[in-house]
Amino acid sequence: MSAPLKTRYRIEGMDCGACATKIETAARRMDGVAEVSVSVAGHSMVIEHSPQTDLTELAKRVTGLGYKVFPVAEPTSNGAPAAANTNAKPPAAHSHLDAAPRAAWWQSGKGRLMIATGLAAAAAYVVSKLAPGLGQWPFAAAMLVGLIPIGRRAAMAALAGTPFSIEMLMTIAAVGAVFIGASQEAAAVVFLFLIGELLEGVAAGKARASIQALTKLVPKTAFVERGDAVEEVPAERLVVGDMILVRPGDRVPADGTIESGTGEINEAPVTGESLPAHKGPGGSVFAGTVNGDAALHVRVTAAAADNTIARVVKLVEEAQESKAPTERFIDRFSRYYTPAVVVVAALVATVPPLMFGGAWQAWIYKGLAILLIGCPCALVISTPAAIAASLSAGARRGLLLKGGAVLEALGKINLVAFDKTGTLTAGKPLVTDVQGFGVSEEEVIRYAVALETGSSHPLASAILAKATEMGVTAPVATEASTVGGKGVTGTVQKAQVFLGSAQAAAAQTALSDAQTALVTALSDQGKTVSILLRDGKVVGAIAMRDEPRADAQAGLKLLQDAGVRTVMLTGDNARTAQAIGQQLGVEVRAGLLPEDKQRIVQAYQAEGLKVAKVGDGINDAPALAAAHVGIAMGGGTDVALETAGAAALHARVADVAAMITLSKRTMGNIGQNITIALGLKAVFLVTTVVGLTGLWPAILADTGATVLVTLNAMRLLGPSRS
Repeated sequence: MSAPLKTRYRIEGMDCGACATKIETAARRMDGVAEVSVSVAGHSMVIEHSPQTDLTELAKRVTGLGYKVFPVAEPTSNGAPAAANTNAKPPAAHSHLDAAPRAAWWQSGKGRLMIATGLAAAAAYVVSKLAPGLGQWPFAAAMLVGLIPIGRRAAMAALAGTPFSIEMLMTIAAVGAVFIGASQEAAAVVFLFLIGELLEGVAAGKARASIQALTKLVPKTAFVERGDAVEEVPAERLVVGDMILVRPGDRVPADGTIESGTGEINEAPVTGESLPAHKGPGGSVFAGTVNGDAALHVRVTAAAADNTIARVVKLVEEAQESKAPTERFIDRFSRYYTPAVVVVAALVATVPPLMFGGAWQAWIYKGLAILLIGCPCALVISTPAAIAASLSAGARRGLLLKGGAVLEALGKINLVAFDKTGTLTAGKPLVTDVQGFGVSEEEVIRYAVALETGSSHPLASAILAKATEMGVTAPVATEASTVGGKGVTGTVQKAQVFLGSAQAAAAQTALSDAQTALVTALSDQGKTVSILLRDGKVVGAIAMRDEPRADAQAGLKLLQDAGVRTVMLTGDNARTAQAIGQQLGVEVRAGLLPEDKQRIVQAYQAEGLKVAKVGDGINDAPALAAAHVGIAMGGGTDVALETAGAAALHARVADVAAMITLSKRTMGNIGQNITIALGLKAVFLVTTVVGLTGLWPAILADTGATVLVTLNAMRLLGPSRS
């Protein structure tokens, strides 16, 4: 049996959930199609299908519904587009990252149809005044200008498996209005419907534009160094290993590592970090960031299709294709809701005349109005519009959420379990204390640096960093060597010097009571203490510890203030973990293996808690997978992004609270949207039945609600006010 294929399409003209439902239904009815995922926000459709599926026929069916279909060429690792899995003959192939230029509204098909219908309605009004004897026919003709394309789409949707589409309800209502002598209202209703469709497209385009705008941060060209020459080439042609020159003030055209040059990098366009980052040889730079006032020579580490911005855009687009539980419920509800509206409309139109002697024309008119009120667009788009806006807003702040289900789950979290190293702490030791015994602190560091120069050990790096901070210049050590598991030794300025653990130092010479008390006190604070001996005499102590991130305490407090319990799960020893936990004000569970962390997360879940696990995505993978939501801290790594449901790209502890806040804002927005959608329909349903409103307000109840819901969702693109 052949393995299933996956084909992605870009769909143009899809602006609401009802559009997605029609396309999804049409695709599912094709032979060989196993799975369909349609994203309104991403303007995309992904299908899993057999090799025998007739994709040319599928494209024809979707086109018949009134949409434009383009197979997407999946980018490969070298940046070149791979062939799309399709036997159709598309007009063009488009990459994931291509943001098709959006035409002005009056240049779009919907815009032109709306203008033509409006002009026809205006002409009909003039003709009716000049030749009143023509009666309703000028307005009937004007109505047909807009209704014929709508009716064609309704017929195609019915043939594709969606008989109760908004186009079908619109067609029935407009034609019915002509038959009962309300042609003027029918023409106005069609015109208002087309205005509403156009406004939906304009409003929905804002969410797409907000995330696609990220792709514009990457410059179109790059300067590649080839020998002694520098050549300007399209940035999309860069391959891993290329050496590029980034001039002062230029945007970085690709992810890479600095080979030479030192300067300030403004990462705000990508990370939102307000302060420039000082970077030199070995430092990583991201596509779209802005170089400061120094020329940098950068080795490319990722092709255009795989750079940071490209990954963010791709992840958001894929996330928008994943429906939240609320969205799935609304979709199921709408499948029954629309047919129920048709039944109610039919009953309103027929029962009063048949059973109570009501006037047929009046009650048919009310039934037609109810058909328009019952259109499900506003209800169906209420959830995906808010989720799409939130995913886009989060991505622009470095908060990657892999789908609506993750976004919805985050708002229910009441316990967050953090890893320690690299999550709550910086992930590398720093010198915290320097104590001299009969010598200065600078002298202690001078001897220590002399021994550690050239070593790549993390503790050596911490000492070297401290020396740089203090401005200490180290003398040269001779006969330097490592004493396995104990420390380092060598000759410095004719003195025999040793730097190592307190136990190793005590084996060579006795420590005084004061020195022993100092070592004990520093160790109780979770610090690693190294003792410096010169010619067998204790002359200094250096304490180091992996310190908390600068924002860790504030980030934890944000969670605690929001009523979220916090706990640290770490494999580190209990003494070190307790010291960090006490400093940060967080519960501590120490000495844990990866399977222990997973077991503890599951135990919290068994207590009824909704648990988020925050870690680096590698040694915490089992716990990340077990939690209700796994969050990768600094999740630029493939492992982190694959394992976790969300990633805080900027590695800020406060971003966890920001994710939860974003989720709660989103769910509140969805509640508002559903209230708007159903509330307006309920009001106009009552006023229509009692005879206060008619066809015009009915169509406004639908299209107006759809636009209001979309605009309300777009508020999530703005900054949080929480």
